[in-house]
Order: sequence, then C-alpha cells, then structure tokens
Amino acid sequence: MATNRDEIDPDPKGMSRREFVQQALITGSVTLGSIGLAAKLWQRHHVVPGFEEKQGISLPSYRVDGSKVLPDLSVAHSLDRVTAIRAAVDNLGGMDRFIRKGDVVLIKPNIAFDRPPALAATTHPDALRVVAQMALEAGAKEVMVADNPINSPAGCFLKSGLEAVADELNLGLLYPESSAFESIQMEGEILRHWPFFHRPFQKADKVIGLAPCKDHNLCHASMTMKNWYGLLGGRRNQFHQHIHSIISDFALMIQPTLVILDGMDVLMSNGPTGGRLSDVKRVNTVVAGTDMVAIDSYGFTRLLERDVEKLEYLHKAHRRGLGTMDWKDLKLKEVEA
Repeated sequence: MATNRDEIDPDPKGMSRREFVQQALITGSVTLGSIGLAAKLWQRHHVVPGFEEKQGISLPSYRVDGSKVLPDLSVAHSLDRVTAIRAAVDNLGGMDRFIRKGDVVLIKPNIAFDRPPALAATTHPDALRVVAQMALEAGAKEVMVADNPINSPAGCFLKSGLEAVADELNLGLLYPESSAFESIQMEGEILRHWPFFHRPFQKADKVIGLAPCKDHNLCHASMTMKNWYGLLGGRRNQFHQHIHSIISDFALMIQPTLVILDGMDVLMSNGPTGGRLSDVKRVNTVVAGTDMVAIDSYGFTRLLERDVEKLEYLHKAHRRGLGTMDWKDLKLKEVEA
C-alpha cells in the first residue's frame, strides 16, 4: 500500500510533514512581524520612558578673580564666633573682595534638622548674622537665605534661630516649595539629572556657603562640600549608597564665591543630628576660602582630628581636579583674633 509522503512523521512528536510546513510558515510570519514592529518602534532617537535625554539648568561660576598676593586659605582662632568669622574673611582681603555694590547674595546655611544652636548640628544664628551683615556692609542690595531641610523647613528655620536673624536683618528667607525646583543637568559621577532648589539662584550674583563642622555617621564628616546636599530635592536618600561620589559631585555642581567653615563648636560624634551637649567640643576656629576641598581637608584633620586618608569624597574630588586636599601647599594665613 502506497504511503502518502505528506503524512510521514518527520519528528518523534507525531507532526506530519504538512503540519510541520504550516507551522513553520506561521512561525516565520510571526517572527518577521515582530522584527518589523521592533524596527518600527526602535528608531534612531527613539525615546524609552525613564531613559530619555533630559535638558536641565546648569549653574554659572560665582567665583571672583584669584589673587597672587592674598592667602588661599584663612584660619582664625578666637573665643568669640563673630570676631573669628570677621577675622577669617579679612585675612582673604575682606568681604569687599567678594561682594560688590548692588550684588544679590545667597547664603546657603546647613539647617537640615530642627535642632537648637547649642547642639552644633546646624549653622549658628550668630554666624548667619555676621556674614549677612558683612555682605550688606560691602554693598549687597539683597541677602537671601535658602536651604531644603530634612525635617520640616518651618521648624528648622525657627528652632535653629535663623528665622529670627532673617527677620532682624530683613533677609529674604526662601522656603523649598515644589515650584522652586528645576532639574539640574551635569556630568557628575552620580549626579546627572536631579531636582535642584533653583529659585534662589535665579537672581543671585554671589553665593556663600556657611557650614558647621560636624561628624556624620554615613560619610564621616559634614562640612562645606556636604552643605550643598541641601539644594537637592526629590528622594535624595537614595544617594546614600553612593554618598562619597555625590559629595564630590557638589564641587563640580557649584563654584561658590566664598565658603566658611564654622568650627567654633564642633559636633565630634553622633552626627549629623547630634542630640547631646557632650557630643560637642569647643574648638574656637573658623576656616574660610574658595577651595572647598582644601577647607574640608583642613577641617577633617585639624578640627575633627581625624585621618584625612579615610575621607573618600575628598580623594575623589582631588583626583578629579575639583580642588586640592593638600592645604599645606597653599598660601595660608592663620591668626589669633
């Protein structure tokens, strides 16, 4: 009896030749259709949500011209905070070197937590007062104060004492409203596109960082570089696993006019929030300059009394050419005020 070749089983699964050919044609059609659809969807410049190229703001440099004569780094020791801050800035040529008549000045303090001044976890109100006064004396048209605290902004400004200083001197106190943020765009190790507290910078001519010197349980220290963390919005706690990279990125993100490290009362342990007076040590020192990396290197070594080799974000910033850790190689002026 003749055998129909179309019914011969070409494989052990019992599929006839006719069925095998039909299945192959169907599979080929589906595959070609899928490839065609993929080609249509994946085109040059095709945008996949969440990975699209974003455009954002970038900050100008707020630096003033350097000096071949004046010191690069200033250190002042005094029993009085106001005296020490004035002396530290005077060493650099005075506030007149940094602020011109008619400038709008932004002061960025660290008031991340609703802590009273005695716990040294936030910028001291006397520090804000004297820096704002010096800016106004130099001819500033307006002085603004801005930060994006971790705790309630209203509670932080109130409890830190900075709200009272702003009221006293008629400073512009800017709160981190959602409409005050725009996406910043930069080529950082970690920071590339992120919500940034931009409103204060829209009219600022000069920017001064005013930070306390304190321990930090995650990155070992919070000083002038870490202070800029308070300009970020969004869920910034997700940066914690890359904390040293993000802090080094801040030296790329912003080029301030002047930075001041308040080491009069140093939070030596249980930072960044503190909570006990026994964690605070009276050191009576203020450091000022324009190189955040150098200032933080000095602060970590001399104020927190720690081995700078262990502070990774300084090494990252130094290697990237964003400042120098070698503060001993700079022109330094140190005074007892």
